[in-house]
Amino acid sequence: MIEWSHIESTVLGRYVQRLRQCQQSQVYHAEGDAYIHTLLVCDALKGLPEYNEMDERQQHILNIAALLHDIGKIPTTVFTDGDWHSPHHAPTGSRMARELLWKDYGVCGKKELMEVREAVCLLIRYHSFPPFAIEQKRPQMLLHRMAADGLLVPDFSIKMLCTLCKADALGRNCADQQEVLDKIALCEELAKEEGCFDGCYTFPSPHTRRVFLSGRDVWKEQELYDDTWGEVVLMSGLPGTGKDTWIHNYLPEIPVISLDDIRRANKIQPSEEQGLVANIAREQAKVYLRWHQPFVWNATNITAQLRESLISLFETYHAHVRIVYLETDWMTLLERNCSREYVVPQSVIEKMLGKTVLPEIYEAGKVEWYAV
Repeated sequence: MIEWSHIESTVLGRYVQRLRQCQQSQVYHAEGDAYIHTLLVCDALKGLPEYNEMDERQQHILNIAALLHDIGKIPTTVFTDGDWHSPHHAPTGSRMARELLWKDYGVCGKKELMEVREAVCLLIRYHSFPPFAIEQKRPQMLLHRMAADGLLVPDFSIKMLCTLCKADALGRNCADQQEVLDKIALCEELAKEEGCFDGCYTFPSPHTRRVFLSGRDVWKEQELYDDTWGEVVLMSGLPGTGKDTWIHNYLPEIPVISLDDIRRANKIQPSEEQGLVANIAREQAKVYLRWHQPFVWNATNITAQLRESLISLFETYHAHVRIVYLETDWMTLLERNCSREYVVPQSVIEKMLGKTVLPEIYEAGKVEWYAV
């Protein structure tokens, strides 16, 4: 059971003072500091027809996203070139929101809770995109990438995103407010034309979806020939989530490349230089890939950058990549970690949680999230 009223009434509490101290551009945010802006956005959201047409669950998700949408400005805001700027505040805020909801509110470890939390995080992460969508090099593909996450997070959609973005624009005092709203409307129209406004576009096949969302210049309507030979499973998840157990239960016959095992075999501590560990693992992977041997790559892989480099290697050899992300609730994770032979310090796990970005649909041929 999600205690919506408790979350909505308290979730912003720890950030109030810092948001009040967070200055904004007088050109684009003449209304004042980031806290004032946040309150105006929340008020504007409730006045939008789109918001009032949504079901109660979606309204709660949007409310929480609106409350937290600019917390990323707290660590990113700087004064340069005569004005205040907050570069990359949206993805930063998304990670901060994930950590807050996960640890302080227990929104983790169950499928419904994961979906709610990640709907909030996706809205925060991408809330700056719609006004600039038309200016992107391939806006259609980027919209499809975002919309595809609706397969994992049913409450997230481009429609939800644009609703939050409209409230964000209305919560500003600036000369270009109407221009911003017009650009959001163009983003909406483009998403509708592409068939991804309310959810993921129905691709002819998962392989076509993977190729199109990877950025290759192909027709999304065409069923492409699948030249992959077999599956490489890329595990993802914090230490203590049970990746070894999951592999043992569901993939007992497939070879496993475990970075932890390589460290121990070579007496390399996790705090030491990991270049040798990575090289050994990659060389073993290349052997399997040349043999067309399916295998499991077992490591935390908590960031998109880590996953991308590995997936690029695997797909170079025409393997079909399946990402399996595992999650458990915070207390269970800590208990499992303490019962392991090789315990990871809690401070390290907390630092890793702050960096975690769940795998998105566009990253691989197949992406699965499991609560364990």
